[in-house]
Amino acid sequence: MPRAPFPVRRCRPVLLALALALGGLQAAAQDLTVHAAASLRGALDEVAALWQAETGGRLTLVYAGSSALARQIAAGAPGDVFISANAAWMDLLEEGGHLAPGGRADLLTNALVVIAPAGEDAPLDLSALPERLGAGRLALALTEAVPAGIYARQALVTLGLWERVAPRVVEADNVRAALALVASGAAPIGIVYATDAIAEPRVAVLAEVPAEAHDPIVYPAAALAGGDAEGSAALLALMRGEAAGDVFRRHGFGLVGGD
Repeated sequence: MPRAPFPVRRCRPVLLALALALGGLQAAAQDLTVHAAASLRGALDEVAALWQAETGGRLTLVYAGSSALARQIAAGAPGDVFISANAAWMDLLEEGGHLAPGGRADLLTNALVVIAPAGEDAPLDLSALPERLGAGRLALALTEAVPAGIYARQALVTLGLWERVAPRVVEADNVRAALALVASGAAPIGIVYATDAIAEPRVAVLAEVPAEAHDPIVYPAAALAGGDAEGSAALLALMRGEAAGDVFRRHGFGLVGGD
């Protein structure tokens, strides 16, 4: 009687499980492109190093304002994962069918702070912001498009300060650009994320912006339609894991569902 070409009946369950595990690792090791809010620069760079160490894969990180990234993705820019600094831009992509089904989850939280160049760190009562600003410029991210700018404007409106400071506002393409204006001394005061202030030693925090003055700052992450589904799922799982959580916390982010 001829022997079967493949001895399937003799293949042990352990070997089958090992083969499946190796296959999953190989899929996860594929290189991925991640479109991420500019405020994630630094933290996500470290997460990319974790990904490479664990899987051998590389992440191409595309940083910009969430609005610019969402528009690029909607226009057909290739990618595997998108991390936005607010839900609205993610909602737009989901409504347009640009997200993989079931591949979206809230990942991080953040807060707003008022900053000045290092050395100009006298505490500020927010009600005195217009007087402290004087003839100087207030650096914000784009207030009608970029989440950090949207949140900042909401807070200033809620606090009754917007009309008084609006003529002095200078808007930057993203929050890291607003941060750079203050760090370089081009603007005496800015409003950015708390994580941005941690990342830039050339600025000092003057005040924290009350969380109740603006919408909750939440960063949703999602796998993109047409991307590497298995790799994206593995990356999103890694970003929700303990090691990545430690990185995000060290950079000042809060974890949704965690500390």
